[in-house]
Amino acid sequence: MNEQQDPTASTGKWMIALAWICGFGLLVFVFSDLLEKQVNPNSEPRSERIGSQTEVRLKQNRQGHYVTTGYINGEEVVFLVDTGATDVAVPAHLANRLQLKAGREGLASTANGVVRVAESTINILRIGDIVVRNVKANLNPGMQDDHILLGMSVLRQLEFTQRGDWLILRTL
Repeated sequence: MNEQQDPTASTGKWMIALAWICGFGLLVFVFSDLLEKQVNPNSEPRSERIGSQTEVRLKQNRQGHYVTTGYINGEEVVFLVDTGATDVAVPAHLANRLQLKAGREGLASTANGVVRVAESTINILRIGDIVVRNVKANLNPGMQDDHILLGMSVLRQLEFTQRGDWLILRTL
C-alpha cells in the first residue's frame, strides 16, 4: 500500500513533525530563560530586614556586572549598577512609560563621549523592598536599549558593600 492509500502514515508523519516542533520550542523557552538568568541573575531581588535597615543582595552576572530588576514609578525596569554615573541614566525612549518629564537640557560626559541629556526626577525608585524617592535622573537619547544605569544619585542614599561576587545594598 502506498501513502496515498494509507491515511495513518501521513498522520504519523505530521505527529512526528509536530513533536519535533514542540520539543524545539520547549528547548528555546528553557535556554532563553537560562540566558536571561546569566544576564540578570537578580530578576527577583530578595529583601531582608536587619534591625531597622532593609538589605538587598545582588549577585554579579557572568560579565561581572550587577544587574537587577526594579521599578520606577511603579513600572518594571532593569537596572545596571554604575558607580561612575552621577545620576540615574534613563534611555529617553522610556520617559513616557516611566512617567518622567524632561526638564532643563544640558551636556553629560559618558563612556561614549559627551551627549545632550534632559534632567528629570524619579518620584519613586524601588529595588526589592528598598525605596528611594525624588531621585535625580537624566533622559539620554543616545541610550538605545532598555537598561537603566543606576547611578550615584541612588547609591549615595544607601550603604553599599561588595563582597566576593555580591553587592549588598542597605538603607541608611
